[in-house]
Amino acid sequence: MKQRQTKKRKNSTSGFLVQGSIYALSGIISSLIGLLYRLPLTRIIGDEGNGYYSAAFNVYTIILLLSSYSLPLAVSKLISARVGAKHYRDAYRILKAALVYATVVGALGCFLIFSGAGWFAETLLRIPEAKYPLRALAPTVWIVSYLGVCRGYWQGQSTMVPTALSQIAEQIVNALVSVGAAWFLLQYALRHQMPESKSSALGAMGGTIGTGTGALAALLLFLLLFAWNRSALRKRRLRDRSNSEESYAEITVLLVMTVVPVILSTAIYNVGGILDNAMFGRAMFSLGRQAETAGDYGIYTAKYKLLVNVPIMVANSVASALIPALSRANAAGDYDEVRSGVSNAIRFAMIVAIPSAVGLGVMADPLIPLLFGSGKTAILMMRVGCATVVFYSLSTVTNAILQGTSHMRIPVRHALISLGIHVAVLECLLRVFRIGIFGVVAADMLFAFCMCALNAVSLKKHLGYRQEYGRSFVAPFLCAVLMGLVTAGLKVLVSAVTESRIMGTALPMLAAVFSYAALLIRSGTVSAAELRRFPGGAVIVRIARKIRLLS
Repeated sequence: MKQRQTKKRKNSTSGFLVQGSIYALSGIISSLIGLLYRLPLTRIIGDEGNGYYSAAFNVYTIILLLSSYSLPLAVSKLISARVGAKHYRDAYRILKAALVYATVVGALGCFLIFSGAGWFAETLLRIPEAKYPLRALAPTVWIVSYLGVCRGYWQGQSTMVPTALSQIAEQIVNALVSVGAAWFLLQYALRHQMPESKSSALGAMGGTIGTGTGALAALLLFLLLFAWNRSALRKRRLRDRSNSEESYAEITVLLVMTVVPVILSTAIYNVGGILDNAMFGRAMFSLGRQAETAGDYGIYTAKYKLLVNVPIMVANSVASALIPALSRANAAGDYDEVRSGVSNAIRFAMIVAIPSAVGLGVMADPLIPLLFGSGKTAILMMRVGCATVVFYSLSTVTNAILQGTSHMRIPVRHALISLGIHVAVLECLLRVFRIGIFGVVAADMLFAFCMCALNAVSLKKHLGYRQEYGRSFVAPFLCAVLMGLVTAGLKVLVSAVTESRIMGTALPMLAAVFSYAALLIRSGTVSAAELRRFPGGAVIVRIARKIRLLS
C-alpha cells in the first residue's frame, strides 16, 4: 500500500513537472519572441515612446489585475477539484459561470480604461501622451477576460499544452502587428509634421494595438479547440454518475470567493509598477528633472525589466502548473504529496533563476548594447538589480503554493506589508538620496525579497514544510558562480580576439549554458532520475553518460 502511494506521488510530481516544463518552454519561446519584437519596436518609438508605452501598460496591468488576471488560476483551481472527483457536469457549470463573470468584469475594465485614460495619464502619472496607447489597450481587457477562463479550464484538466500553444500564437501575432502598427502610425505622424512627443505617443499606441490583436488570436485558437473537443467533452459529462450538481448561485459564490483573494494578492503584488511610475514621475517633477522621466522609465521597463522578466516567466510557468496538482492533493488530504510538490517547485525555480541572475549580471555588457544599440544606464541597472530574478521567481512560486493549498489570504497580507516597506524605501531613495531610476530598481528588489521571507515563514507554519537549502539554493548558487567565472573569462578572451558584439555575446552565453548544465549534473545537484522526468530528459541522460558526466 505504501509503495503504491509513493509511486502515485512520484507520478503526480512528475506530471506537474512535465506540464510545468512544457509551459516553461512555451514561456521561454514567448519571452524570446517578445524580446525580439521589442528590439525593433524600441528603435522605432525610442526611449520616450517606450516611456509612454510602459506608463500605459502599468495602468492597463492594474485594471487587468482587478478584473480578470486571476481568472486562469481561480478557474483551474475549481475545475481541477471537480475533475479529480469526476464531477464533470459541475466542471462544465463552472466554465459557464466563469464566462458570465468574464463578460461583466471585462466590460467594466474596458469602459474604465477608455473613459479614464485622460485622468490616468495626465493627473496620476503626469505623462499626458500616455493616454493614446492606453485607450488602444481598453478592448484588450475584455478579450483577455475570456482568454483567462479558457486557459484556466484546460489547466484544470491538468494539461498546459493548449495554454502553451495559445501563448506562442499570441506573441507571434502581437509581434507582427505591434511592429507594423507602430511603424505605420509613426510615419503617419511624421508625414503630418506632428510634434515629437505626439509622434512617439502614436508609435507607442501602435505597439499596444498588437497586444489586443495577439490576445484575440489566442482566444480564436481556444474556440477552435473547444469546437474540436465538443463531442468528447459532452460524452464525458453524460458519463458522470455523481449525484453532485452545484447550482449556478453556489458556483458564482465559490468563484468570487476564490477570485477576490487572488485579485487582492496579485493586484498588491503588481501594483508596485504603477506606484513606481507615479512616485518616480512626481519626484522628478518636484526636483525639476521632469525631462528625464519618460526616457529613464522607458529604459527601466523596455530594457532592464524586459530582460529580467524572461527567466521569471519560468517561475510563472511552474506556478501555473503547480496550482491544480496542489489543489487536488490538498483536497485529498495527501500532505506528503503537497510537501513533495512544494520542494520540487522551489528547487526547479531556483535551478533556473539563480544562474539567470548571475548570467545577466555578467553579460549585461555586451548583451544590452547588442540588443538595444546602446545602454550604459541599462547595463548599470542590470548589474545592480540582477538578483531581482531570484527573489521574484521564489516569491511567485511560494505565492502559488499558498494559494493552491487554500491559504488565500496569506499572500494578500504579505503583499501589503511588503508594499508598505517598498513605498517608504522608494520615497526615501527618490527624494532624500535622489538616485533617480536606480531607486526604483532597488525598491522593486526589496519588495520581492520581503515577499520571499514572509512566505517562507508561512510555509513552515501552515504546511509543516522545512526548506531544504543544500540542493535547492547552495548547490545551484555554487554552480552558477563557477559558471559566471567561466563566462566572464571567455568574455574577456573573445573581446581581445574580435570586436564583434555577436561573437562576444554568443560564445560566452553558450559556454554559460553548457558549463552550468555540466556542473549541475556532475555535482549531483540534478540526478539522472530527476532528469528523466522532464521532456527530452532521457536524451540528456544518454548524452551525459557518453561524455562521462553521469556514471
